[in-house]
Amino acid sequence: MAANRTGQDGGPDSGHDARRPKRSSRYARLRLSIGRHPSDFVRMAVAAAVVLGCRLIAVAPGSNPVEAAIASQLQRLPSWSAPIWEGLTWLGWWPGIVAAVGLALYIGRIRLGASMAFAAAAAWLLAVVVSWTVPPRLVPPGVHSELLNAPGTGIFTFPDPRSAVIAALASVSTPYLTRLSRNTSWVLVVLVAAANVFLGQNLPVGAFAGVVLGWGMGKLFHIVLGAPGRRASESALQKAVEQAGLLGARVVPVHRGLLRPQEYEIIAADGALFRMKTVRRLHRRAGPLHRVSNALASIDVEHGPALSTPLHEVEHEAYIALLAERAGVGTVPVVLAGEIEHGPPFLISRAIEGQPLSSLPANEVSESLLDAIWGCVRALGSVPIAHQDLRAQNILVDAAGQPRISSFTFSRVGGAPGSYRQDAAELLVSLASVVGPDRAVASIRRAFSREVLLDVLPYLQRMVLHRRLRRQLAPGSGVLAKLREGLAEEIGAPVPSLRLPVRPSTIIVLLVGGLAVYLLLPELSNIDQVLVLLARGDTRWLIVTVLIGFLAILASAVSLLGSCVRRLPIRKTIVVQIAAAFTGRTTAAGLGFYRINWVYLERIGLRGPQIVAAIGVNRIVTGLVGAIGTILGIVVIGGAVPVGDVNVVLAWPVLVAVGALLLAVVLFLASPFGRRKVVSPGVAWVREISQEIIPLLRNPLRAVQLTAGCTAYLLLLAASLATTLAAFTPDFPLVPVLAVFIVGSTLGQLAPTPGGLGAVEAAMIAGLTAIDVAPSNAVAAVLGSRLLTYWLPVLPGVVTFRILQHRGVL
Repeated sequence: MAANRTGQDGGPDSGHDARRPKRSSRYARLRLSIGRHPSDFVRMAVAAAVVLGCRLIAVAPGSNPVEAAIASQLQRLPSWSAPIWEGLTWLGWWPGIVAAVGLALYIGRIRLGASMAFAAAAAWLLAVVVSWTVPPRLVPPGVHSELLNAPGTGIFTFPDPRSAVIAALASVSTPYLTRLSRNTSWVLVVLVAAANVFLGQNLPVGAFAGVVLGWGMGKLFHIVLGAPGRRASESALQKAVEQAGLLGARVVPVHRGLLRPQEYEIIAADGALFRMKTVRRLHRRAGPLHRVSNALASIDVEHGPALSTPLHEVEHEAYIALLAERAGVGTVPVVLAGEIEHGPPFLISRAIEGQPLSSLPANEVSESLLDAIWGCVRALGSVPIAHQDLRAQNILVDAAGQPRISSFTFSRVGGAPGSYRQDAAELLVSLASVVGPDRAVASIRRAFSREVLLDVLPYLQRMVLHRRLRRQLAPGSGVLAKLREGLAEEIGAPVPSLRLPVRPSTIIVLLVGGLAVYLLLPELSNIDQVLVLLARGDTRWLIVTVLIGFLAILASAVSLLGSCVRRLPIRKTIVVQIAAAFTGRTTAAGLGFYRINWVYLERIGLRGPQIVAAIGVNRIVTGLVGAIGTILGIVVIGGAVPVGDVNVVLAWPVLVAVGALLLAVVLFLASPFGRRKVVSPGVAWVREISQEIIPLLRNPLRAVQLTAGCTAYLLLLAASLATTLAAFTPDFPLVPVLAVFIVGSTLGQLAPTPGGLGAVEAAMIAGLTAIDVAPSNAVAAVLGSRLLTYWLPVLPGVVTFRILQHRGVL
């Protein structure tokens, strides 16, 4: 005890020596974690492309209406706040640089301070150099006086150097800051950019380009100088393992990947084996494409938890694994979860000898093993824990022949009841890829009651399953259909039908949006005149419009008949398209149209590749017809409304940007990662789908049906606008009106609302008034046409949908 007190309470030299190892260790860990990340190259390319795009806007003559709208909104801020905004602008100049660098040096972040100083100076210098290539932006005096809060000369530089400086400071400091500090720094960036616009020092495009330029400069310095947390060397991992109590252990790398977690093997001094993985980025099970696929499903799909950071992901996985182990689930025991200082989080678990279930041949998977696996699933449900990635690859069969479940990254505790049924369905599909559908169905039947399996059955559909599971199924094998039919037969239940795709939120959007559109759009003209026109419209033309709307549905059915090599039942296909008028027009982006046709084609015997080919060809041809019609429509409208000469600027920045983008795409596809993740799967998918498409293209009758149906659908709906307009006025140019509908419907459908509600109507009204149709006539015609041809068929579609469900067609 005396020796310990001496060592702690000795003279100044002993105290200084005691502190020195801690400080050197801290800087050693920082140095060992400094690295570079390939994604920073992508961010730099994006920043360069955005700045070049803003430059094109800046060199365009006149004032930009979007800029005018943004600036006018900022001018509504109270004038008494001008001193506050003035103070914020200093953050993007030398006082802000001095303050940020001084704070970094004060807290001992010398590397951060130096990086911030050089990045801010480089961002300012680059902004000045870019401004030399852009002539001063001249804003007309009238517009200038309306937009700018403070009087100025009306001459602005591009990009804004102060926004570039503050953005460079925030970008280069990101890896050194906590989440709250990072968010705060970027809030300051936005405020500085807004202050420059509010005070009349720059225009919105210049401020935005400055922010992007500074952001890209920060990424450049991360590439040149490196940044903490970008790599985890064996030395840094060794220190982390020693801090975990495994003294004398060796760390051996097992797997290194660009996007997947890094895996290591730890050999303790006593010979015990452990596994360690480091997580550098958050992993998402449900990406954008998978969420779109889930939107096509007939049931609600539960997604993974909202994890905030890689450390949160590691701690979450460790927590779920411990809960599962406590519930009696066979797991891989977790030893420690933590974070390397200035490095990535890590998870250490015991090494269990065994093989993944996915690597075992079917004859080595016994019925007792299958029963034990389902027993683990029941134990998970008793907690309750939804695994949400329950597949054969994540089930380890140990040396004793017992299953151990791993990879709880996407798991959730206490989620929706459907998520546990989704686990069972996913595991059933994965087991079928190992032991076959018959044994898989028999095993789940032994494990669960009929009531539980009734809830599992609806999850056996392609749109619910993640691509990790679908890859396990042989293409064209029909395993999923066999599972669905086999399980339904085993429990004596019908194959699930398509559920009503319209959610309560969709109904609210349609009601509120429709009320807004049909009440606010008439304000574009005289509301009284519009009401008089609607009341006095020629009923005969309006009846013709209704008939044309239903003929368009018939044309849609003809196009679907031409999309399949196999002969479809004509009457049933037409009826399904009437129901699709309900499901497709009341869902965003028309997802209900794809969903109902997918289920219909599957029910009549088509399988995955055939359905994908049929719907894909139909949508491609529809898109081509719409694109050609839009181009011709723009030409027609341009002839009816002279717009003057349009100058296309093809300066060297545009050519450089296009060339750089093409080069980046080529290099990415030529890289091993691009070939493995994009090229090879893409070629395999194209080869698989082409086997279904080529026979279709060789069939003249199908080709004529497909093309004629898609073309007739578009032209019939365009004609409905003309017939509705004829009910209110006999004098209008027919061909330009058809062109207005084609262009307006194509562009308006890009809006993320059901049926393009609001955007389509506004685009058509603008087009009609541009070709000299009276505003009141234009509003009445557009609202009447959309109501009679697009929304009226939804009513019989609802009835038809219910009838088809009752008869088992859907």
